[in-house]
Amino acid sequence: MLVAVVSDSHDDINSVRLAAFRAKSLGVKMIIHLGDIISPFTLKELGQAGARVEAVFGNNDGEFEMLGEVARSMDGNIGRWPRVISAGGRRLLLMHGHGPAEGTVEIAHALAESGRYDAVLYGHTHQAELTYVKGVLILNPGPLASFLGGPTMALVDTDTMAAKLVRLS
Repeated sequence: MLVAVVSDSHDDINSVRLAAFRAKSLGVKMIIHLGDIISPFTLKELGQAGARVEAVFGNNDGEFEMLGEVARSMDGNIGRWPRVISAGGRRLLLMHGHGPAEGTVEIAHALAESGRYDAVLYGHTHQAELTYVKGVLILNPGPLASFLGGPTMALVDTDTMAAKLVRLS
C-alpha cells in the first residue's frame, strides 16, 4: 500500500493542492497528516486526492470538531497524538510534537527504539528526517508549507517499508 505523509501545512492551500495532486497521480491509498493543518478547509483540500485521510492535531490546530468532521468525510479520522493506526498491515505511530525540536526528535527515536511499531511518523520540527532504527522507520516529511521551507512530503510503501522524501513544486 502506498501512503503519502505530510505535516505542517499551516493553511498553505497551494502546497496542499500540490500534495493532493501528486498523491492522486501516484495512486496513494492513504494520506497521513502529522499536524498543524490549521483550518478545516485545508484538510478538505487533501480529499481531492481521493484517498483516506488519517491525521493528528498539532500545537497550532483549532476547530477540532470541524477538523474531525472533515476527516470522517474522507473515510478517515483525526485525534490527539500519539495515535497508532494500521496501514497495509503495519503499525504506524503518528505524532506531532511540542516544544523544542530536539525534544520531539528524542521522543520519536525513543518510541522507535521500543520496537513496538513499524514506523514512527512525526512533524513539528519543520526538518525532514528519514532513518531506520532497529528496522523501524522514523520519518518526518518536513513542512508542506512553502513559507517554512517546503513544500515537501514523503511516500511510504507499507509492503516493504521503503520511504522517500519528495520535493513538490
